Amino acid sequence: MLTLDSKIPQGPIEEGWTNHKNNLRLVGPKNRPNYKVLVVGSGLAGASAAASMGAMGYHVECFCFQDSPRRAHSIAAQGGINAAKNYRNDGDSTWRLFADTQKGGDYRAREQNVYRLAELSAAIIDQAVAQGVPFAREYGGKLANRSFGGVLVERTFYCRGETGQQLLLGAFSALQEQLAAKNVTMHTRTELMDIVLVDGQAKGIICRNLETGDITSHAADAVVLATGGYGNVYYLSTNAKGCNVTAAYRAYKRGAGFANPSFVQIHPTSIPASGDYQSKLTLMSESLRNDGRIWVPRNPDETRKPNEIPEEDRYYYLEERYPRFGNLVPRDVAARNAKDVCDKGLGVGSTGYGVYLDFGRAIEKLGENVVVGRYANLFEMYERITDEDPRKVPMRIYPAVHYTMGGLWVDYNLMTNIPGLYAIGEANFADHGANRLGASSLMQCLADGYFIIPVTIGDYLSRNPYGQVTTDHPAFKDAENAVRQQQEQLLSINGSRSVQSFHRELGKLMWEHCGISRNVAGLKKGLKLIPELREEFWQDVKILGSGRQLNQALENAGRLADFLEFGELMCRDALLRDESCGCHFREDHQTEENEALRNDEDFAHVAVFEYKGNDQTPELTKEPIEFEALPLASRNYKT
Repeated sequence: MLTLDSKIPQGPIEEGWTNHKNNLRLVGPKNRPNYKVLVVGSGLAGASAAASMGAMGYHVECFCFQDSPRRAHSIAAQGGINAAKNYRNDGDSTWRLFADTQKGGDYRAREQNVYRLAELSAAIIDQAVAQGVPFAREYGGKLANRSFGGVLVERTFYCRGETGQQLLLGAFSALQEQLAAKNVTMHTRTELMDIVLVDGQAKGIICRNLETGDITSHAADAVVLATGGYGNVYYLSTNAKGCNVTAAYRAYKRGAGFANPSFVQIHPTSIPASGDYQSKLTLMSESLRNDGRIWVPRNPDETRKPNEIPEEDRYYYLEERYPRFGNLVPRDVAARNAKDVCDKGLGVGSTGYGVYLDFGRAIEKLGENVVVGRYANLFEMYERITDEDPRKVPMRIYPAVHYTMGGLWVDYNLMTNIPGLYAIGEANFADHGANRLGASSLMQCLADGYFIIPVTIGDYLSRNPYGQVTTDHPAFKDAENAVRQQQEQLLSINGSRSVQSFHRELGKLMWEHCGISRNVAGLKKGLKLIPELREEFWQDVKILGSGRQLNQALENAGRLADFLEFGELMCRDALLRDESCGCHFREDHQTEENEALRNDEDFAHVAVFEYKGNDQTPELTKEPIEFEALPLASRNYKT
């Protein structure tokens, strides 16, 4: 069983982070260049961490599988970033942001982590503004704010519908400065294949050059994983096609605990799938729910075009079911309700799995120029994909896999249970509980990268001599050989099915049995079918080419091999968590009004799994969650 020391600071929650920092050991500026840190991933979390630690003087190497950090999936975040600046003077505060986040996550996150995130939010905005991030502004020059789901204040800062891209450009500029100063070395088109442990500590990584196929070793004094989430286990998701679980899963197989793997957010506003040919889905920002109203026809046999349907025949189901929050309920609530009305035959579009997002009233009230000014690039994106103008006809949307709250277990310093191995951003589980509030992912990534990891990593480094292990250590050779053996095994199968066909089948299994809603029979069926599919994969997959060249089929096969194991872990966690909470909706645990029904007596904990070997049942360790600052309460978005 894993030994988990969360290192949560004691005392008043408002003083926790400050007191914790005051008691950390530090590395002096003269010694920092002697320590090497590897940062895997160059999205918002990775780029900000690499730039910040490089600026502090550490010797940093940063790795990404894209051809440039600017292509990291962080650019796809559209709607905004939260911060408790209270520019609107509408009652916001650090405490309210903390409380909204805890409630939004259905009380399945650590209080101290969540409060720290809220506390750091204002500094993130200051950092981004100093970098020139072009946030929207009011007429008088103040930064503008808008609402997001699950809150009753306006605290979301935004750059039209491209906030992630602009924030990434800010972090990228900071990273470029450190690259020019030679404090950071960048390795592009390079994928992590394994993590090297020496005497139980993380001392390096094994990588594959995606252009040449070369396998290389890299030694360091600490390793930071900033490799994002695992939503592509479902095949169809709003994630970039390259997003995968491999880095986190290889850490898991090396002994790192994996926390809450079944907590997967289904975003309510995606463009619906239109056929089996699709390889991904397109996100429409949650910010659209500020002005767009969600509805379906009241009549399941409705044949009229949406603009021909009068108000009395429209079912604004979120406004009717949740009068206090209306269209701005949290994502998990909005997604479940969309599925519910479609399951009842009220869905729209060719498949019947879609709902309308209508801007007619907003355009009538505010004027087309105002509405288009707020969402111009989102409207353009929607029209290019669907050939429908959302200014004239309602958008059609439906939930899609988007974000993963589960991830590698980390302590308050963001270190996994493997000494020297850290996980930041979406790669860890720490801040969002069972459901992430909209506009909080960018906040976590930048808090982890700019303000937390640069401080906490010094506590570990200062306790360990630098440069103790090089790539000459036998552990690197052993890890390299294991990577090559797996590649040779995949290439030697020479079966009849493509990697994509297996991935598509896995995605359907996961969506059906571990999707928006779950039940015991479905999860047990998933736990039976996924191992069967995995066995077929290892007997019948066909990969052309070789390992010593650019070979995207081989890349995808390695990632899918991890997904085929990880999907089983997700189903196992969902089956063992015998309650409903946030995104994890068990059909056998719901209120009379079909809301999620928690079981705080038995499941107020983080579920952390430990790898025990191939085809062996992973061992579960539970980290209890304490609720001292904000007592447990039922989530209520109706009154």
